[in-house]
Amino acid sequence: MSPKLTGREEDLLLANMKFMKLGSKPDTFQSDGNNVRYVASELATDITVIVGDVKFYLHKFPLLSKSSCLQKLVASSNEEKSDEVQISDIPGGPVAFEMCAKFCYAMTVTLNAYNVVAARCAAEYLGMHETIEKGNLIYKVDVFLNSSIFRSWKDSIIVLQTTKSMLPLSEELKVVSLCIDAVAIKACVDVSNVDWSYTYNRRKLPEENGNDPNYNGVRSRPVPKDWWVEDLCELEIDLYKRVIMNIKTKGILSHEVIGEALKAYSYRRLPGFSKGVIHSGDVVKYRSTVDTIVWLLPAEKGSVSCSFLLKLLKAAIIVDSGETAREQLVRSIGQQLEEASVNDLLIRAPEGEDALYDVDTVQKIVKEFLMQDQNAEIESDENEVQEIQRPGILTDASKLMVAKLIDAYLAEIAKDPNLPLSKFVNLAEMVSCISRPAHDGLYRAIDMYLKEHPGISKSERKRICKLMDCKKLSVDACMHAVQNERLPLRVVVQVLFFEQVRVAASSGSSTPDLPKGLKDLNSGSHGSSRSAATNPEEDWDAVATAEELKALKGELAALRLSNGVGGSERNGVDGRNSVDKAAISKMKGLLKSKRIFTKIWSSKGAQGENSGSDSSESLGSANPEEAKSTPSRNRRHSVS
Repeated sequence: MSPKLTGREEDLLLANMKFMKLGSKPDTFQSDGNNVRYVASELATDITVIVGDVKFYLHKFPLLSKSSCLQKLVASSNEEKSDEVQISDIPGGPVAFEMCAKFCYAMTVTLNAYNVVAARCAAEYLGMHETIEKGNLIYKVDVFLNSSIFRSWKDSIIVLQTTKSMLPLSEELKVVSLCIDAVAIKACVDVSNVDWSYTYNRRKLPEENGNDPNYNGVRSRPVPKDWWVEDLCELEIDLYKRVIMNIKTKGILSHEVIGEALKAYSYRRLPGFSKGVIHSGDVVKYRSTVDTIVWLLPAEKGSVSCSFLLKLLKAAIIVDSGETAREQLVRSIGQQLEEASVNDLLIRAPEGEDALYDVDTVQKIVKEFLMQDQNAEIESDENEVQEIQRPGILTDASKLMVAKLIDAYLAEIAKDPNLPLSKFVNLAEMVSCISRPAHDGLYRAIDMYLKEHPGISKSERKRICKLMDCKKLSVDACMHAVQNERLPLRVVVQVLFFEQVRVAASSGSSTPDLPKGLKDLNSGSHGSSRSAATNPEEDWDAVATAEELKALKGELAALRLSNGVGGSERNGVDGRNSVDKAAISKMKGLLKSKRIFTKIWSSKGAQGENSGSDSSESLGSANPEEAKSTPSRNRRHSVS
């Protein structure tokens, strides 16, 4: 007595008996052009599978013999006296279902990197496991993935890209993680085992300019360690993040290579990034990209250039990234600020502000730079806070580079007519602790600010000029300063005197003593020969009249005679006398070129009370010969 068959087993048996009558195996699906697919055979179809808007007219047996899902659906349709089965949510849609159906009919199914994930997910949906039939589709696809796809660099990246449309099933089946691991392993492989070369679809190196008549577009050369970075730029940011994290976890590649990968991705995925801007587009997407790149940055100093970090900071500001990302970038930039350029630091101010540039952010960066030399506080195991002296990390060379950088930056932002004086002064004072041999750069910045902000008060003019040490101006800067109608009288006099001191020192004569008027200037007592009716402090911060200029010449002449000519006569040294005369002649030239004084040690201070400061050009290319022959106050010296 034969055992009783279940309903599902009866369906399979009947379907098999009918299908065996086909005699020959069909080799393809056909279409009538109206979203209808069918198998050409002598046997009439006995099931209609509707996938989306496509109808498949098929036979039960080949399908039911390999799919547990279709077995259940057909059993349900039999109870409802229907020969139609509805499948609306199969991964990959009609295309993926057709691949599975072809496999059921033993037709040739062509798998590749573009369709293998869809086939795997559809097979999982249809329940095509080994428990249903040995050598089923799931097994076949897994073998193909492991033996072919995951062994190929390009195919692994393509497959990884296709997994996104199959989420969340592709994630549950571990196809995504397997792809990521395969890509990461290949990126970390020793370059001696990489078969790779430059081709003409890649950026050529300088020596690969194609001048060789035998050049065929491919050059053999050593494989660089970052050979893989451009290919990964094809990935969306979420997958890219996971790949880079996997690579970093393996600890094989250097942080410089990781940094190069992040740089390449930024330039590819953020339009306008190379110019420090972000073109209009999906702001949310760009913000996610910027935040992720910042998060992935290696902690080691020098992993990426300071210029790249500043571009990333500009992008973070534009897309309105969070404070955490910005603060991390500020810290990283501060640690290698000496590498930056002025253009890198020119960060546009947020919308709604009058100023052109974001000076506050630059101040934060400079603060981070200077903090490297400060004391660090650590908390001991006993919760006692103790201060330890860290050895200075910053070298004198790096400090000097940053000081010069900020001087040049100040000269650039000084052109902004809306830049508050306080921001200029505060930033300049931050680097005042860094000793530098010359203050020409700072003078140039101060002069530019005075030129672009002619309406500032005398006290503000005095405040900004205090930033500069007149003793550290070069000869060219001094020549420019004594003709600069924007500087307060106090500064001009100091420049004249210190230039005289320098001339005396270079000629081997003794350092001149300060005359009473200049002593009063430096000591803060200004009561030499001025009228009591004037405010001495204001007089020093203004310019002088022609009459007062004569008094200035007299005092400086006395200085030169007492220190130079007189001393030579007393000692009877003719050579020294001639040198001092040359110095005096040079100072006369300086004085002649400066015809703008309106207030000095005379009683006519009130006459110059309302005299304004005219403008001259900024320091940069002063011509001393021109300066000596300048006849008029209205003549300008183009030195910027």
